[in-house]
Amino acid sequence: MSTEDPNAAPRTRAEARAARAATEAAVEAKKVPEIPAAEPIDVPAVPPVAEPARSVPAPVEAPEPATPSAPKNRRFLYSLLAVIAVLVLVVAGLGIVSLFQGPRLSQVQVDPAEAIDVSGSRVILTANQSLQEIDAAQVTVEPAAPFTVDAAGRNVGIRFTVPLDDATDYTVSVAGVIGTGGGPASNLETKFATPAAEVFLLNRTADDDTIFRTDLSGNGVPVFTHARINDYRATRTHLVVAVEDGDTSKILVMDRDGKNERELPLPGDGLVSTVQVSDRGGLVAYTYSDRKISETSGRASVLVTQSITGNDEPHIVAIGGKEASIAEWQFVPDSAAVVFIDFAGTLSLDDRAGDAGPQNLGIAMRLLGVSRGTYTAIIERADGSTIELNLADGSEMQLSASVPDYGPATTITPYPGGTLRHVVARDPSGLPTGQATLRVDDDGTATPLLEVVAGNAILQACASPSGQYAAVTVAPKLIENAYDDMHMPLPKTLQTHLMDLRSGKELVVLTGFDVSWCQMAPGF
Repeated sequence: MSTEDPNAAPRTRAEARAARAATEAAVEAKKVPEIPAAEPIDVPAVPPVAEPARSVPAPVEAPEPATPSAPKNRRFLYSLLAVIAVLVLVVAGLGIVSLFQGPRLSQVQVDPAEAIDVSGSRVILTANQSLQEIDAAQVTVEPAAPFTVDAAGRNVGIRFTVPLDDATDYTVSVAGVIGTGGGPASNLETKFATPAAEVFLLNRTADDDTIFRTDLSGNGVPVFTHARINDYRATRTHLVVAVEDGDTSKILVMDRDGKNERELPLPGDGLVSTVQVSDRGGLVAYTYSDRKISETSGRASVLVTQSITGNDEPHIVAIGGKEASIAEWQFVPDSAAVVFIDFAGTLSLDDRAGDAGPQNLGIAMRLLGVSRGTYTAIIERADGSTIELNLADGSEMQLSASVPDYGPATTITPYPGGTLRHVVARDPSGLPTGQATLRVDDDGTATPLLEVVAGNAILQACASPSGQYAAVTVAPKLIENAYDDMHMPLPKTLQTHLMDLRSGKELVVLTGFDVSWCQMAPGF
């Protein structure tokens, strides 16, 4: 075995070639064996990669949401835009129309039932825009009725100073109204119908007394019955009834149909008479006397007022701090004021809604009546003259005699447009030969309304609130007509004639008396 170093350099050229061949053979021997070639496989050609674009890449559009509400939202948006466009066109159209049309009526307020009962009822016309100043000359009421005008902003208020006629069609017009912004003028107009009138009256029989409600043809229904009805009055919402209970009185308040009865407190244990009501003031008033009166104690004929609700105590009218005995008195229509004559003959005015107390109006012998709407009282002075006294400023004027002159009247009842006067015809010896109720217009023209022959008596004549009708109460055959036993006795048989004041025609004759058009019962 050779011990020579394989790395030693060859000594000859042949040895060198032999050594190189041996080295290559050793290298070949160390190579990995060659893998046999596999069957050829078809590989699809790979497409060439495109050159990257040098411009800015186009934005990738995001896919629409998968929710199905997108089309509906768009439709809602389109609809909303369409509505807005229509509204704009409508508003613009209204503006254009208003430029050519002027103010229009948008609302009316009126209470026809109230209008036939009391003074001061109103019709309020409301326009669709604020108005320039309205003058009373622009307002027309048909059929004619006195009124005042109060206008502000969009509203035109027409206040009737006297009640209106019943069963009548009214037209209220305001001509030439202009909006505050200018533009053309236009007319505002409304129509309304007042209801047919109804009245209450009292009928006494041997068994009991009944208050009836009836139309003007005599179709009546009973609303309240009691053994002894002394007096009553009616408001738009209530009946106030004075009844006798033994030797004392009670005052009952109830609805107009007789329901929901309640009793008002009295100043004491006594009797009442001359019951009256103030519809506007919400008051009941009456003359009161204690059951037991002596020279040193007890109250006689004091005037008492209290709320119709019964929520307060009775208040006695005092003069100079002392309770006064009253001979005659009346409510001033459509107010809470009373005008009265005490037993000393002093005429006074007292607004029971305030605290000023009675105002002295001089000396008077009789209080004949108080007018609606004019705040005027008709009184007889101590010298026998009959005057019209303005209760607001104290001015007075002589009441004109009728034409033709039928002589002095025993009673005078004012109504809008004139007076009802009761006159008595006498023979040369002074004995009565007949009686009549006259209609006397404001110009003095007198027309007999109802006449009765001797032996009959006219007890009372009252006009309806507007002066459209009259009720005349007659006691027939006085010699045979016995008086009842009430605290304020009257003939047992009484008839009420309902008359049309404008035509003088008699409408119906009713059995009973004390028609609700009257301020107080007959005989006072």
